[in-house]
Order: sequence, then C-alpha cells, then structure tokens
Amino acid sequence: MRIFRLELKRILKSRLTWTLLALALILSVLLAWLPTTYCYSSYTDKSGNEVNLTGLASIAYEKERQADASGIVTPERVREAVEIYQACLTSYGVTESYDLPEGVYEKEILPIAPLLHGVKEAFADPDTGMAPAIMEIDPARIDDYYSVCEARISSLMAMEQPGSPAAQREAMEMYQKVEKPFEVYPGMSSTILDYQNIMGFLVLLFCVVIAAPVFSADYQSGADDILRCTRHGRSKLAVSKLLAALFVSGAAFVVCATSHILVVNCLFGWECTKTSVQMLYSIVTLAGMNIGELQLLFALAGLLSVLASVSFTLFLSSKCKTTVASLAAGLVFCIAPVVLSMTMPGNLSTWTCSILPASGTSIQASILYAITDFKFLNLGDLAVWTPYAMIGACIIEIPLFAFLAVRSYCGHTIR
Repeated sequence: MRIFRLELKRILKSRLTWTLLALALILSVLLAWLPTTYCYSSYTDKSGNEVNLTGLASIAYEKERQADASGIVTPERVREAVEIYQACLTSYGVTESYDLPEGVYEKEILPIAPLLHGVKEAFADPDTGMAPAIMEIDPARIDDYYSVCEARISSLMAMEQPGSPAAQREAMEMYQKVEKPFEVYPGMSSTILDYQNIMGFLVLLFCVVIAAPVFSADYQSGADDILRCTRHGRSKLAVSKLLAALFVSGAAFVVCATSHILVVNCLFGWECTKTSVQMLYSIVTLAGMNIGELQLLFALAGLLSVLASVSFTLFLSSKCKTTVASLAAGLVFCIAPVVLSMTMPGNLSTWTCSILPASGTSIQASILYAITDFKFLNLGDLAVWTPYAMIGACIIEIPLFAFLAVRSYCGHTIR
C-alpha cells in the first residue's frame, strides 16, 4: 500500500497530469452546455411581431408548447396526433409540414410533434424500407401501433441481417421485452448524448497520455536500473504503478462523466430522462431503457473502455523504451476504431470495433451508437448484440492487459 501511495503521488505531482485533469473537467462541463447553443425557436406574438429564442429560452418555450404531449405514448394519443396533423395539412391544401404558412407549424403541429416521432418509420414498407408520408397513413391502423412496431423490427432485421436467422430471432425477443407503451417528455435530443460521447473520447485520450510514461519514463531516464535492484522493484512495484494509473484514470472519468450528466440534466430538465430511448432514436431500438438509464449505461461502458485502454497503454509502456514511443502507440490505438470503422468492410469493421479497448468511447463506433443500432456478431447459430460484445471485451481486457503489463515489466528487468 505504501508503494501504491508513492506511485499515486508520483503521477499526481506531474504538472501535465493536473493540466489534463483540469482540462478534462472543464471540457466535460462545456460539452454539457454546448448543445443548448444550438436550440432555436421562433413564433409570432399577439402584436404580429416575430420573436426569436435561443438557448435555454428556446428549450423552455418548446417544453411549454409541448407539455400536453408529455407522458405515456398510447396508440390513442398517437392516432389523435396523426389526425390533427392530417387535418391541419388538408385545411391548408399541402402535403408536407414545411409547406404550411408561416407560424402554422409552431401553433398547430409543434405541440403534438413528440407523439409523431417514429410513426413514419413504424409504417415503412416491409420490402423496401421506404417510409410513407404521414398523410398516407390510415389513422385506423394506429390502433395496433405497437403490433405494427414489432412487425417493423421483423422486416428491418430481415434486411439488416438477411443471412442470420439467429440475429433476427434475438432482435425480436429483445424488442418484445422492451416495456410498452413508451414515454416521452420533450426537451432533449440525441445531440446531447453525442456530446457525452465526445466527452468520453477526450477523457480517454487524456488518460492515455497520463498513463503512457508510467513504465517507459523509467526506462528512458535509467531510473529503472536502480529500482529493479530494490527489494520490491519488480512485481510489487509494477502492480503499484499499474493500480495508481488505473485509479487516476478511473477517478478522472467518473468525476467528468458525473459532472457532464448532472449539468446536462439540470439544463434540459430531469423529467426528460424518463423519455424512452425509442422516442429519441429509432422507434424500434432494441434497448429497453429510458434516456437516464442510457446515460448511466454509457458512462459505465465508457469507464470500462477507459480502464481497458489504459491497461493496454500500460502494456505498451512496459514494452517501449521511450515515452514518445509509448505515447504514440497508445494514441494510435485510441484513434484506430475511428479509422477502421470508416475504412474496413461491414462485418470485419463490426468485429474489430467490438473488441478494440477504445471502441467503447470512440467517435464513430462507440457503444452509444451500437446500442441504437441493429448490428450483431454472428457465430454460427449464436448471435451476440454488439453492445454486449463491447462490454464483455472490456471486462476481459482490463485484467488481461494488466497482467501482461506486469509480466512484461518483470521480464524487462531480467533482460
């Protein structure tokens, strides 16, 4: 324990460490606030003047206008919203809401807009996947809204996974377990979670920079030649170094993720976290959770990804003779999921991004996008949903790379 405290103190004495930790916390709060700057609303007041709202004022205005749409998304409420939409467009002789006269959308359509989310997708053509216009949907069919959604996931998976009956079957079983009817509480958008993803990726990069010199710096300075001659200069020192780096990285991510979630929910409203994931993403999303639960799951998965990536970086640090080499190698593997997801073919990209340590918080292939997607890893008659694979891979990689790092360090002292 004494060696662990000394190694922890050693990491925290670095000015670079404190600079990166402070920057991570500032960026976490900044990225929580930034989505509010993109919020914009306009309406015409009683005097006929156009009023433009931005930021928190826009959020408050839209939440007030859509207050009646909040709550349980029953088929009856969806049908009523579709009927209001169709009657409005018919009265003005248009077929799309963007053709409505100025101010009509904000007055008549905006209050029911949350209930219309996913209606077109639910009634998409089962063969082509093309979604109809809301004007083309028969309101009578909405009485079986959730049955239509289950039929939609069946046809969607037939297109997404045509050669894997196991994946199709697994997706159907997952969707049937999702709690219905859904709930919606206007105020949040999917952009908010995108920024949580960016926050996780930046914290991951900072933690890798902090962990990269843990072993290689002693090799480069020659201090390792002295340390290896001491009583606890091998395995005990290696374990202490590793645990100190993991502790700093884990604590940094927990503080940043907690700060980000608290600020976001305070700005947009805690009631919004009760919104079903399906009412923010695809209406047939397989995850049975609300936005608050998704935030927490993504934070937990991000923590596992950071710890797995830091463990892998420590393994690289135990192999590299200079800090530059270990830092470069660690950053390359952090960015690898972003590059591979854009350059490798479909199945190979899915497999690779599911097992790389940094994939959990990657920009292009993070667990957030895996949760809201329909990708499976197919192993014969077995189909594994990619979020499960990502979390499972991180759980395995943390002790695996930690063990390899300690073993590599001890082996280095012998050579």
